Amino acid sequence: MRSYDYFKLAEDKSYGFERTATLVRQARKEFANTLLVDNGDTIQGTALADYEAVVKAIPCTQQLSMYKAMGALGFDAGTLGNHEFNYGLPFLNQVLGGGMEVDGVDAAQKCAGAGYPAVLANVYSSKTKKPLVQPYTILERTLVSKGADGNEIKLPIKVGVIGFTTPGIMNWDKRYLDGKVYTEGAVEAAQKYVPELRAKGADVVVALLHGGLDAGAYSATMENPGLYLSKVAGIDAMVMGHQHSVFPDTAATPAYSQAGVDNKAGTINGVPAVMASSWGKALGVIQLALKWDGTAWAVDKAATRSELRNIQGKNASGATVYVDADPTVAPLVEKQHQAAIAYVKTPIGSTDFRMSTLFADVGDPGAIQIVNQAQRDYVAAYVAANLPQYAQLPVLSVSAPFKSGFQGGTDYTDVATGPLAIYNAADLYLYPNTVYAVKVNGADIQGWLEAAAKRFNQIDPAKTAEQPLISTFPGYNFDMFTTADVQYEIDVTQPTGRRIRNLTYKGQPINAAQEFLIATNNYRATSGKSFIDKLDGSGTIWASPDANRDVVIDYIRRNANVTRAANGAAKSWRFTKVATAGPVVFSSGANALPVAQAAGLANITLLAADDGSGKGTSKYRLDLSK
Repeated sequence: MRSYDYFKLAEDKSYGFERTATLVRQARKEFANTLLVDNGDTIQGTALADYEAVVKAIPCTQQLSMYKAMGALGFDAGTLGNHEFNYGLPFLNQVLGGGMEVDGVDAAQKCAGAGYPAVLANVYSSKTKKPLVQPYTILERTLVSKGADGNEIKLPIKVGVIGFTTPGIMNWDKRYLDGKVYTEGAVEAAQKYVPELRAKGADVVVALLHGGLDAGAYSATMENPGLYLSKVAGIDAMVMGHQHSVFPDTAATPAYSQAGVDNKAGTINGVPAVMASSWGKALGVIQLALKWDGTAWAVDKAATRSELRNIQGKNASGATVYVDADPTVAPLVEKQHQAAIAYVKTPIGSTDFRMSTLFADVGDPGAIQIVNQAQRDYVAAYVAANLPQYAQLPVLSVSAPFKSGFQGGTDYTDVATGPLAIYNAADLYLYPNTVYAVKVNGADIQGWLEAAAKRFNQIDPAKTAEQPLISTFPGYNFDMFTTADVQYEIDVTQPTGRRIRNLTYKGQPINAAQEFLIATNNYRATSGKSFIDKLDGSGTIWASPDANRDVVIDYIRRNANVTRAANGAAKSWRFTKVATAGPVVFSSGANALPVAQAAGLANITLLAADDGSGKGTSKYRLDLSK
């Protein structure tokens, strides 16, 4: 909401609803007829959100700060993203105003609510077999325009708004949702409810899809079904999200280029669409041209256009500039904003080294090891006290660099040497996950690590041209061990699935049948089947109630003097050595080579202070022969 980084306790003008609000007000001055919609992932994602949901939960009579700010701007409708479910159904019921008929929730509760109609067509209550919230709404508006004679005319119009979220919620928040709700595919839900909307008089139908574009075969559990949803008859416009990407994309190499995607026209299979990045970085604008023939409205596709309006840009001299913040937003939430800051400043320890993910992709465990240590100790203690049947199994832990540069040069975990506070732990562990323990064997560990190694492109040693090391596989999926007990190599010259070499446990090759317990998070344990089959929930032996972040905080409090030697130097993996004819390169934070050197990574050199991406990152070379 605010252009403020609670992990760094500093303003960050590159994001924030308070700046998007300025773009909204500008657009309203430009266009006489507007609707403002929200596409979900609205109530979670910042320390302020956690403060209001978990630390000092807001009362029923109080609106979430986010909704308060949105209310001042005036939203017409919105849908729910996957992160709306992160705090459980009772909290979601409360902040949406009450009325959810689902087990474990007081349906009679009447609370402050969002201030606009929340719509969601593909999540159902197991109790009632009805949608969890209203599947759609019809907004009755008066459209103001000019007739052929130049005189102002006013005509009524009914706009149907329908929402969809990703079915992945059933895995990611299984502990809250299992047995209480179920999902339907976006296409199936649309085929059911869009005709209803039309039958009830909707002149125009707008689909709010908390999902993006995937060219794979459609299924009812598809996470990003935008290509298929756009083909459902009766949908006139589509707002997308979830993938934190952009559409339409004017870049030379656009994020989406599948069949049916037209970045120039801003359409998906002919349907105007937008995806406005994330964190309030852009406003998606669909200029839907409408024709009135005297009896009905029709969309003029030839005159319709879609665009993104960004809060960040360049001025005439090439310097980065930002849209000013809307001055009305900050005062609305200042009390809660300051309370969240005070909370995250609570001291918990100190560190003698910079804990960073700037070079986690190339071997620095500095911000990963302490997470693994905390998770491992937490699970081991519980197993010893409560699960004697597993007491003889080794307990290990995996974690990943949750912030690894996807959003640019500042999108890294980066904790400075010195005092540690709660906000630092929130930087070390970004998401509100809970600790899970899974039972696997040696073959599973091999498969798990092979999947994680998709983080890297396949490198051709004979190629003389530059080769980028990092693939599009997300950094938050690059699970790794950080313990001397587990050692392995990643051979990036090999294709995916054949990269893990010399995998050992305590100096001995890991036997395929040898069993282990792995501490991880609920997300990985229940929705990681693309890694190994047991990460569909079937391998879970304990689903803890405690957040990974809280476990890290407690660990630091018990081990208050964090040191590199004890908490940031255990490298479980390295790249298999190979000489390459040309440079292997990657991007990371600007001019951050001293961080790599301090971590003992002697095979990294700085090639260019500015890698040309416009994201505030530098280009580095990795010497795989060392």
